[in-house]
Amino acid sequence: MDRMMEHTIQTLTVDAYSSDGAGVAHLDGAAVFVAGGLRGETCRVYLDKVGRTAVWGHVVEVLTPSPNRLTPDCPYDAQCGGCRFRHMTYAEELSAKRQRVEDALRRIGGLDLSVEEILGAAHPERYRNKAQFPVCPGPRIGFYQAGTHTVTDVADCLLQSEAAARLRTAAKEWMTAFRIPAYQEKSGKGLVRHVYVRTNRRGQSLFCLLVNGTSVPHEEELVRALRSAEPGLIGVVLGVNEKRSNVILGDSYRTLWGNDFLDDTLCGLTFRLSVPSFYQVNPEQTEILYGKAAEFAALTGRETVLDLYCGIGTIGLTMAGKARSIIGAEVVPEAIRDAQANAQRNGITNARFLCGDAGEAARRLAQEGLRPGVVCVDPPRKGLREDVVETVASMAPQRIVYVSCDPATLARDLARFAQCGYSTQKAVAVDMFPRTAHVETVCQLIRASR
Repeated sequence: MDRMMEHTIQTLTVDAYSSDGAGVAHLDGAAVFVAGGLRGETCRVYLDKVGRTAVWGHVVEVLTPSPNRLTPDCPYDAQCGGCRFRHMTYAEELSAKRQRVEDALRRIGGLDLSVEEILGAAHPERYRNKAQFPVCPGPRIGFYQAGTHTVTDVADCLLQSEAAARLRTAAKEWMTAFRIPAYQEKSGKGLVRHVYVRTNRRGQSLFCLLVNGTSVPHEEELVRALRSAEPGLIGVVLGVNEKRSNVILGDSYRTLWGNDFLDDTLCGLTFRLSVPSFYQVNPEQTEILYGKAAEFAALTGRETVLDLYCGIGTIGLTMAGKARSIIGAEVVPEAIRDAQANAQRNGITNARFLCGDAGEAARRLAQEGLRPGVVCVDPPRKGLREDVVETVASMAPQRIVYVSCDPATLARDLARFAQCGYSTQKAVAVDMFPRTAHVETVCQLIRASR
């Protein structure tokens, strides 16, 4: 590709979507990733960067608009890096996400497998039950601009709860009134790093202020301001994070008022959530995802289910009623304690949880002779280590249920499982994060008969 074309405007037709929601066009045999372009549109595209094999640009004028084009309904859409699909209909977004998963399965995994369906959200707005707002001097409290650590001040986000918006505004007004300094990443100085809000389905909220220190001035005034702003608030927590890093959560927490936890219901079970507890952010879609995972597990009541990367036990505990036993493994000690407490809270006696790396836990259980009927894995974005794939396969479960938040690493791991004698039978995408570029996938793998 000729580098002389950089910073020029070209007329291009978008024919697909990239993994992050950009349109994809082609110019002189090179792929052009077009920010703001929709499939089927002819646009004038400014070429921001020309590489050897790919080009990056953005739409400056739409010549033939798609019928799926929308005017973004968020005033921060051009500055905030969160939403990637507000310029298109939700139906087109779902189609793009389904294409993304299918492309990954085919190109990376080498699988001739279609995605059966993508399960869209009934409520693609206001679905998030957790908000984490970075804070910077100003104060500005909102979200990072795409690809930067520059914070856009966001009074309200259409993906977050209205309670989160009210509490965020109250915190900002408190900082302004009492001249509370915001944290500065470059110098490591300043105090307030993040504003954190967690909500539940009952309309209750838990607030946490993440700070570079062990206390803040005017704590009582902060509590009063938050309680006045949000009637559903049940707790205010101070989180201590004095590390020079971009890690959000703290190492210790102190309750300033009320509770330091929320209770929430999921799939008929009750889960207790502290500030650091991992919990899916879209409860309606989580129930759909877990229902599909249970369907793919095809439990008869006789199986032992090994739940790797179990977090606070949500997937395993929702399957416990149809299994002989559940064994969960997770490397985070706090999550294991939450999982054990959640089992007890829900009267589930056929589940136990181990603290340890997923691969090491699986190897230890295999050495003990465990032969689970079903293994469920829900790893982080980086997917499974190759040795975890090999260990799981060596346990010879009849079925593997793979829940993934990244189509690329999912496809890579499915190819590895294929080499170990497991064929992927079904794949379903679930839109857990409407309007963002993220998509979840759940797959069913079956052991080849021998």
